[in-house]
Amino acid sequence: MGLRITDQIEIADWELTEQFVRASGPGGQNVNKVSTAVELRFEAARSPNLPGPVKTRLRRLAGQRWTEAGTVVIFVQDTRSQARNREIARERLAELVLKATQTPKRRIATKPTKGSVRRRLEAKKKRGEVKALRGTARPDETG
Repeated sequence: MGLRITDQIEIADWELTEQFVRASGPGGQNVNKVSTAVELRFEAARSPNLPGPVKTRLRRLAGQRWTEAGTVVIFVQDTRSQARNREIARERLAELVLKATQTPKRRIATKPTKGSVRRRLEAKKKRGEVKALRGTARPDETG
């Protein structure tokens, strides 16, 4: 079945591992019995379905969720339903990979306008004049 991200990228089931653990937080007596929290692991570094640049961007976007082994770990304990937490984890992984597929726009360096340069220099000159007038009073000038 897998997890379809785009037309070109689909994550196979063997690349995903799910582990269900007990969640902290609300749940009443149920919280001690049922493992509702989901830990979804995606072997991103070894994935044949992700192109190199996408893997690089995914690593940067994942941040602390990227392990040393090159696995993206997504932990969800939002709801008290195991099935819903599982859906949320898969959605979050899909969003993360989709974001990594988008290439960032290149920044085009621009020059400041002549008017803005002139205004900045005039403001600096005025500021300097104000500060120059702040000197300590000399004995012969005091009255």
